Amino acid sequence: MRSRLSLLLTTFVLAAVACEKKSQPPPAPPAASPVAEAPAGPPASKDTIFIGEVGSLTGNEATFGISARNGIELAVQEANAAGGVRGQKLALKVYDSQGKPEEAAQAVTRLITQDKVALIIGEAASSVSLAMAEKAQPAKVPMITYTSTAPEVTRKGDYIFRVCFIDPFQGLVMAKFARENLKLSKVAILTDNKSAYSIGLAEVFAEKFKEMGGEITSNESYSKGDTDFRAQLTAIKRTKPEGVFVPGYYTDVGIIARQARELGMKVPLLGGDGWESEKLFELGGSALEGSYFSNHYAVDNPDPVLKAFIEKYQKAYGSVPDSVAALAYDAASVAYEAMKRAPDLSGPALRDAIAATKDFPGVAGKITLNAQRDAEKQAVVLKIEGGKTKFMTTVTP
Repeated sequence: MRSRLSLLLTTFVLAAVACEKKSQPPPAPPAASPVAEAPAGPPASKDTIFIGEVGSLTGNEATFGISARNGIELAVQEANAAGGVRGQKLALKVYDSQGKPEEAAQAVTRLITQDKVALIIGEAASSVSLAMAEKAQPAKVPMITYTSTAPEVTRKGDYIFRVCFIDPFQGLVMAKFARENLKLSKVAILTDNKSAYSIGLAEVFAEKFKEMGGEITSNESYSKGDTDFRAQLTAIKRTKPEGVFVPGYYTDVGIIARQARELGMKVPLLGGDGWESEKLFELGGSALEGSYFSNHYAVDNPDPVLKAFIEKYQKAYGSVPDSVAALAYDAASVAYEAMKRAPDLSGPALRDAIAATKDFPGVAGKITLNAQRDAEKQAVVLKIEGGKTKFMTTVTP
């Protein structure tokens, strides 16, 4: 009797468990990538205007995303302290691109369809911004990139803007500096063949340097994420250049510099704004001494607008802002001013207001957006000396 009772009880329990499992909803899918951070500013309400932000908060270029987030947050805080827009406060919806185009594209789709943002700010890398622009343009949601310099980014459509100069100008700046200031006649190039930014800069530099009477002795390439560049550097060394143009990101440049010096190469390395990061010095150390790169601003520039921004940033985040932080701050500030001028916050109205930006007093220089929605502004050339950057010269369009 006890065994039959036990069997009946066991059968009953198993049936109940099965029924319970059947009635439960399926487990929730894993959180969509990229993962949203807590929005800065007030919680969602009818009195809140959301701005989307996409940046590489993790991954190889994480310093770019973190600097950008800080700059944008600071601009939003100041906008809200000034009263916001028509009585509404601004708040950020932040997503991590991980430095990957596909992650950034997913983030933009979510910002547009779920978060209903008024506009989007991002990204640093041109390859990532291109993927974002493909989603923002057809949705007619304005997008402002802070440091994507590849011309193709704003060519994606009339809702895509940038507050930085473009690669053709940056390539010209470094070609001119190498030829006229450094008096170099023979330069080799080492390009990241997976980066639209790097390829574009290399092409313009080579074209302009040759137009000025210079010679490109070698044109080698690598792929983002490589750690051994000795084969390319050895090939370059054989051509006996007087300098090497490396238009890559700091993550690669620091290692390239060390390996170049290990191979006995003593010529200066030249680059673009992708070099700028405190991590560059950690990776490259003394191997970077005597090298030069173009940038959007110099921290030792005595401009009062810039000095005030640096002080505010240091107080808020405990560090000196890099150019990514400054340009992201400018992008958010341009967006805020456009919101105040626009008759409403619809995509077309904001697009027109942003496009009308002229002589905006950005912390990284005055910003005027031309017909191609690119910023017309100056560039600076910095020298690495004593483990830090030193302002050398300014070049205007």
